[in-house]
Amino acid sequence: MAYREITVIEIKEVLRLWLRNEMGLRPIAETVGVARKTVRRYIEAGQAAGLVRGGGEGQLTDALLGTVIEAVRPERPAGHGAAWEACRAEHDRIKAWLGKDLRLTKVADLLARRGVEVPYRTLHRYAADELGFGGRGTTVPVADGEPGHELQVDFGRLGIMFDPETGRRRALWALIFTAHVSRHTFVWLSWRQQLDDVIAGM
Repeated sequence: MAYREITVIEIKEVLRLWLRNEMGLRPIAETVGVARKTVRRYIEAGQAAGLVRGGGEGQLTDALLGTVIEAVRPERPAGHGAAWEACRAEHDRIKAWLGKDLRLTKVADLLARRGVEVPYRTLHRYAADELGFGGRGTTVPVADGEPGHELQVDFGRLGIMFDPETGRRRALWALIFTAHVSRHTFVWLSWRQQLDDVIAGM
């Protein structure tokens, strides 16, 4: 069973398509890859926050999106969502896999093979909080270097999104470039993590 986690990207895309006044709820749902009821909830929450159709995409500010997320976020009586509870149910397996020095991305794949699909960031938080994954080691002082001399690059999983080219939901990745001194960041979106995707991002 897959457990969904509400993302800003998903909500913003639903509201952006709705603001364009060209699509109904069903086409928007099919484009973004969510249920029609979900689209309606996002739009109603947006309208309650002051969103006006025809008012332009400039309305999609961080403040408005934050208000919408708070309105549509599911109740969490135990302090955590369904994805966290799914990780808790697989606690012993996750612990054993990490004990074999498997990468957390591999653990996520193994869970998915068992039919347990949880957002990577939830799995990471669970592994860190409950199993001490990624605990701090000895700190080694590192020279900051000079501006323009170093660019840090890494992939980050954004979540499951609808891919219109394949017609199915897939993991969407962000290739993140961060300037070491200024911390300015550039993000390149990709459906894969292959060499040609890295080259395209570069």
